[in-house]
Amino acid sequence: MKFIDIALFISLPMIILSVFLCLIRLMKGPSIEDRIVALDVLTAISISFIAAYAVFTKATMVLDVGLILAILSFLATVSFANYLERKHHK
Repeated sequence: MKFIDIALFISLPMIILSVFLCLIRLMKGPSIEDRIVALDVLTAISISFIAAYAVFTKATMVLDVGLILAILSFLATVSFANYLERKHHK
């Protein structure tokens, strides 16, 4: 068994566990800010899963999907921050 196989064998269950923890925070979060942060972390976890999948299947084209997801996540986070800033200043 190669090192990359061991790393994937360890990282994939950790990614799945972190998805469940983020989903709990997303549903249970006491404020909208907590839910936004949980959604942002969930997209970062999704990007890490896409990267692990690309390494496992040796399909580098999948990394483009992760890059697009990262750009969309950044834009969504900036939009939410702008919305929250306007909401709190009124």
